[in-house]
Amino acid sequence: MPRSVRGRVTLAATLAAAIALGVAAAVIATTIPRALEAQLASRVNQAVQAQAADARRGDLPAELSTPPGIDLLQVIAADGTVLGTSTQAGDQNRFSALPTPAAESITTTYGRPDLPGASEEYYIAALRTTTPNGQITVYGAEDVSATRQAVRLLYFTLAVALPALLFMVGLAAWTAVGQALRPVKRIRTQLATITAGDLGQRVTVPGTGDEIAALATATNDTLGRLERSTETQRHFVSDASHELRSPITALRTQLELAVAYPQDTDWPEVGARSLEAVDRLSGIIDELLLMARLDAGAVPDRRRVDLGELARGQAARREGVHAEVADGAFVDGSPIQLDRLLTNLLDNAERHARSRVDLSVAVAGGEVVLTVTDDGNGIAPQDRARVFERFTRLREGRERDQGGSGLGLALSRQIAAVHGGNLTITDHGPGAQFRAVFPPAP
Repeated sequence: MPRSVRGRVTLAATLAAAIALGVAAAVIATTIPRALEAQLASRVNQAVQAQAADARRGDLPAELSTPPGIDLLQVIAADGTVLGTSTQAGDQNRFSALPTPAAESITTTYGRPDLPGASEEYYIAALRTTTPNGQITVYGAEDVSATRQAVRLLYFTLAVALPALLFMVGLAAWTAVGQALRPVKRIRTQLATITAGDLGQRVTVPGTGDEIAALATATNDTLGRLERSTETQRHFVSDASHELRSPITALRTQLELAVAYPQDTDWPEVGARSLEAVDRLSGIIDELLLMARLDAGAVPDRRRVDLGELARGQAARREGVHAEVADGAFVDGSPIQLDRLLTNLLDNAERHARSRVDLSVAVAGGEVVLTVTDDGNGIAPQDRARVFERFTRLREGRERDQGGSGLGLALSRQIAAVHGGNLTITDHGPGAQFRAVFPPAP
């Protein structure tokens, strides 16, 4: 079995054509020879029966006329006398070697009449009947060599034409499939030149509008998504390296100064600052790991979670958070991730609030709605999409908290999306209002 699609399709088309042509050739090889021989026998039998009918009416000339295709025709009396004969047969009984047939029935055979130069292949028919002048036997014969030659020519033609037709079918299939797969070869060649460092190239989409064009379009779409994903990963790694470098550098500087001047170092203070840097590093790493798992499509262990209960717990642990929580706000999801979403939103609100943070959980319109509102300076409309990008920190956020990573809001939106919801910023004044919407648990 060929390994290539072109070879397999060509082989399948050739085999199908061979079966079809073989069946047709078998039908032709059996029906046409039989039809030719049947026509020959019918001509001779009809000529003999017509001559016998004329003789019974008393119409029996000495010279008999032969219908088209009949070579010999003779009427023989019971004693062997030739009563009528065709020109080709002459006056001599050319069928004396044949037995006398039964009365009023045609007897047929293949043989050679007693005629100089006659071939061995004659179809001979005989009919004995009674006339006013007594019993006679009518003989008719036709040379079958032409019919047999036509049959042999038919067999030869089939033997030559069948392989030729199969070759033509195979060649046509090979050429047609090759033409159809030429765009695939071009796509494969172009794909082979695309590397991870240059994902901006695209394959050529043929203008045929067929499945191969659809394949090329899907390939370009996949390359586009891969390019965007790779670019996102590069920015992610670059930003993560930058964010991790700052606390590591600060921690190293503190420790180097403490080691260089041990007598002048306040070791409890160095230890406290080092722990703060380690805590910041740990938080950044935890957020990076969680985002990596969500990017990889990891599905958290889900169960029926009371989002209102999580909100009450967060409000109880924080000062200045005013909670308004409705009962029955159940969602299907991970309590750890949902609690992380609440933590990130409330931390962000407390960072920007002047004096008040409002937390609300409600069930409205068949959805569970979570809102976190602060009374700070708010977020400009042109910046509302940027704050959900990874490692994005607005100027006010950097001034208020030097230790932030810029991952909290991006991670929160991703958690909301994993739970079938979304996280947006709605118009509110004063301050900013984050609104998360989730489908309710069944």
